[in-house]
Amino acid sequence: MPIVTDSILSGLRTGFNAAYKRGAGRAPGHWQKVATRIPSTSASNTYGWLGQFPKLSEWVGDRAVKDMKEHGYVVTNKLYEGTVGVKRTDIEDDNLGIYAPMFEEMGYAAATHPDELVFGLLGKGFSTNCYDGQFFFDKDHPVAVNVDGTGGNATVSNLIDAAESPESKTPWYLLDVSRTLKPLIFQERTSPELQAITDGKNDTVFMKDQYLYGVRYRCNVGFGFWQQAVAVRDDLTAANFEKALGLMQSFQADGGRPLGLGTGGKAGTLLVVPPTLYAAARKLIAVELVNGGESNPWYDAATIVNVPWLMPAVVAA
Repeated sequence: MPIVTDSILSGLRTGFNAAYKRGAGRAPGHWQKVATRIPSTSASNTYGWLGQFPKLSEWVGDRAVKDMKEHGYVVTNKLYEGTVGVKRTDIEDDNLGIYAPMFEEMGYAAATHPDELVFGLLGKGFSTNCYDGQFFFDKDHPVAVNVDGTGGNATVSNLIDAAESPESKTPWYLLDVSRTLKPLIFQERTSPELQAITDGKNDTVFMKDQYLYGVRYRCNVGFGFWQQAVAVRDDLTAANFEKALGLMQSFQADGGRPLGLGTGGKAGTLLVVPPTLYAAARKLIAVELVNGGESNPWYDAATIVNVPWLMPAVVAA
């Protein structure tokens, strides 16, 4: 039975850190495909520039300085944690094999936390506001006549619903990721950090005879430009895919300038689906020949992203 010394605790921390990193390295990291990482240096970030796609115009005389419409879209950082207790008796009895998988899982959880947040927010886009005050997926997004946001608004939809009971359909999403800013924002105040409490004088260590190891993470997510996303609450068919892609390609900025979205093909367009629609997605755009030998017009028209975090939560019976 070893005596628990600072040297033993230091070695354990090194081993637990290694397990944590192994787990983090196995994370799929889908969120980077749909969200832009924005560093944060305060409690929140304000994205007042959202709503205006920059453009160039001919320089005649003085520069034409256009004031961007201020939307004041704020994303406030949140604090997240995950904690594992290691019994002192397990260290004394050299019973530590049970902890390596736990720390690997903790690393995996920390690395996939952005995925859970980003795709969780995407799935809530039908009921969560974006920068213009409308739901991210909405049928009444205002688009102004003039580039500075004045002159009245037309209303534009980035939501396609089935004719009957669209809420009963499994949603799927078409995203344009060809621009520097992607459709969603992952805002990171701090990186995930593995911390430890191993001081024998600490109340928890003394009273509960266990050491604590935990992850601390400050971050949050938000929406970018709604024009870069179309949600469909209808069957995943060739006709609906064509409709969604055509809708995205029709989007214009304030002032009527075409945005050129949805034209990037496989490299710039994502078809984001939950696992229940993955087979239908592959049949739609990953098969070169259809109907007994005909060319598939939608072959490689987008990249499929199969996302488990879009699955509906299990509700107890």
